[in-house]
Amino acid sequence: MIIDEVVDFLRNNPPFQFLSITTLYEIASSATVEFYSKGTLILRQDGLPSEYLRVIKKGGVKIYIISEKGDEIIIDYRSEGDSFGLLSVIGGDKSRANVLSVEDTICYLIDKKTIRKLIDNNPYVTEFFFKSFLNTYIDKTFKEMHDRSLLYGGGDKLLFTTPLGEIASPNVITAPQSITIREAAEIMSKGRISALVLLDADEVPIGIVTDRDLRDKVVAKGRDVAEPINRIMSMSLIKSDMRDYCYEALLKMVRYNIHHMLVLDDGKLKGIVSNHDLMMLQGTSPISVAREIESQQTLEGLRGVSRKTDRIVELLLKDGAKASNITKIITEINDLLVKKLLWISEKTIGQPPVPYCWIAMGSEGRKEQTFKTDQDNAIIYDDPVSHEEGVIARDYFEKFSLFMKEALIKCGFPVCPGDYMAANPLWRKPLTSWKEAFAGWIKTPTSEAILLSSILFDFRPVYGDFTLAERLRAYVVQLTGNEDMFLRQLAGMAVKLTPPLGFFRTFVVEKSGEHKNELNLKFKCIAPIVDIARLYSLEKGISEVSTLDRLYLIRGRHTAIDELCDDLGNAFEFLNLLRIHHQFDRIAAGLEPDNFINPDKLSILQKRTFKEVCRIISRAQDSIVKQYFPGTTL
Repeated sequence: MIIDEVVDFLRNNPPFQFLSITTLYEIASSATVEFYSKGTLILRQDGLPSEYLRVIKKGGVKIYIISEKGDEIIIDYRSEGDSFGLLSVIGGDKSRANVLSVEDTICYLIDKKTIRKLIDNNPYVTEFFFKSFLNTYIDKTFKEMHDRSLLYGGGDKLLFTTPLGEIASPNVITAPQSITIREAAEIMSKGRISALVLLDADEVPIGIVTDRDLRDKVVAKGRDVAEPINRIMSMSLIKSDMRDYCYEALLKMVRYNIHHMLVLDDGKLKGIVSNHDLMMLQGTSPISVAREIESQQTLEGLRGVSRKTDRIVELLLKDGAKASNITKIITEINDLLVKKLLWISEKTIGQPPVPYCWIAMGSEGRKEQTFKTDQDNAIIYDDPVSHEEGVIARDYFEKFSLFMKEALIKCGFPVCPGDYMAANPLWRKPLTSWKEAFAGWIKTPTSEAILLSSILFDFRPVYGDFTLAERLRAYVVQLTGNEDMFLRQLAGMAVKLTPPLGFFRTFVVEKSGEHKNELNLKFKCIAPIVDIARLYSLEKGISEVSTLDRLYLIRGRHTAIDELCDDLGNAFEFLNLLRIHHQFDRIAAGLEPDNFINPDKLSILQKRTFKEVCRIISRAQDSIVKQYFPGTTL
């Protein structure tokens, strides 16, 4: 009876389904069964080789390797019907990867002799294991690891894998801040450098002066070169650690519009890096686009620059960048564009009557934009001191926001279908009114209030007086942690959208219409992870709005979700990279980017990973149900 059970299982799973019934009974008669409790390390990287091919009857495992830098690189997740350990069995020298059970797991073990006989005598089995398994799973992963090295990686990919310490110039020329402008210029000319680091009396870096400063602040203004250099130096030094990757320095340079950055080692000055260094490393740099945005003075000029974002994404995809790196760089570029448009708006409409803060919401607020998304923005302005000032502020920001709406449209940002834009009077108001609105949504969590929370609660300051946004954020965080009913309703939203995986582990797709045989990747998979991260971050008083940052900060602070935070983060990266590739392919084909994918067009690796992602989301949603809806199901 036990042998019949093994045969019935194997005959329904590749590649065993291609074998004769006689061969299946031969395999089953020699097979054994093992149970692994959750968290068992079944095979260890560089450890003893496996003597068996293990076929998963129930449960699941994670296959991963540890890089030389100590990073965990996930090769795959395997579940019912999948197998693992073949490379170790065939090689016979060591195990190539770690295999960890992610839940209680039962495996059928097929010994080395039987597996080798199957491969020798059955072409279907050989084809499946060596072409589908080895080429798709192992070779691809190890190639990715090799590509991270200086020897195998292209110049563009180095941006994401090279520490700053490897390219920073160690010979930093410094000078006391007490010298004159003339003396500083002489030092820079003699040393043939474009930046001079200035030190205080304790020889601590206190400022920097560049050839651009000499040109713009001295020559152009006719300044006396006998003045102290500290009168023109930039005192706000932007620094990075020598162990940071180059792309992190790139992000800072784009954000702060700077061309030089100090590189530190444990707080001590170790070198300096310039935008030229990064451009030489990467080839085509987002810095050049950022500089072009900064140089534009008109709306027409910005329209042309905004179209170059797609080219940046293409380069980043070819570089093998992670989805989170791509979205961060897109966000920085788009933020620069929005800031410039706001500056142009102020020049056109006039200076605001009261301080204000332009905030981004939704995916833009979370820094999770892919290609240009809908406008999701709002305005917080300081409380007017009188009725008259309130009327003036209201009229000003109405004109201002309408101008910005049209300017963003011209630069490729379509209007929000839900009208979540500053041009809508509901989303531009003084700080006190914003606090009242959030308090109402939190204390009276209607279905509309919960819907608003998915967009408005993920706000981020972009331009203006950031303290207005920070004060509102502190108020919201303090308020939400103690409102059980609001969190309960938020939990309901987090489990309402279930992953598109049916009972028989098949994808649930649209049955008819424009998107027949497709599923909405954003709506069905990405949104639930965003909602889960938002729920637990608000519960724990976490002020970050990025989904990955939220998951990182939740880890270790919430027993219900702690063990899934890393898996949810990896799932989020996978889904977004899949989405970005899909959208870029549509743009390249002259189509509008969307979020609908056909699972049948995914590779075997992508399908299996996608199914495991769905299972991870479901497990997280089950944890939410247990915590917020005890004894019931949704």
